[in-house]
Amino acid sequence: MVIYRVGKSKWANDLSGEGSRLYGGRWNHRGTPCIYTSESRALAVLEYTVNTNIDDMPRALSITTIEIPDDAIIVQPIPSLPGNWQEYPAPSSTKDYGTDVLKANAHLIIRFPSTIIPQEFNYILNPLHHRSAELKIINVEDFIYDVRIKNV
Repeated sequence: MVIYRVGKSKWANDLSGEGSRLYGGRWNHRGTPCIYTSESRALAVLEYTVNTNIDDMPRALSITTIEIPDDAIIVQPIPSLPGNWQEYPAPSSTKDYGTDVLKANAHLIIRFPSTIIPQEFNYILNPLHHRSAELKIINVEDFIYDVRIKNV
């Protein structure tokens, strides 16, 4: 399967999860590395958009295409998620939930529904999993962010 990530170009080839380790995210607390990706380029752009302030957006962005093994994905169905999983900002319950799943280290890839479009999916990659070498960056492209997306 192929998934996508939008981010700063200087980190486009990084699969260490260092950014999420330093800053945390919806599904992880600070100190727990992971890599946030999406099932399509469009969803990756939407996710980047809702999580980045226009004033903080870097000029050098990339879309990274990553190949992942299908047999390493665990699905997190909506009924199993905390009841407030779609709240903004991300509640501590989602950070607790995701961090617990990541720290159990039982899964390389965790599929979560997008808070933007719950019928589409984000894939959280666990760089500490013993199969992490199976994550393959297959393409990195420069990405020009169209600021009209933020001006809507």
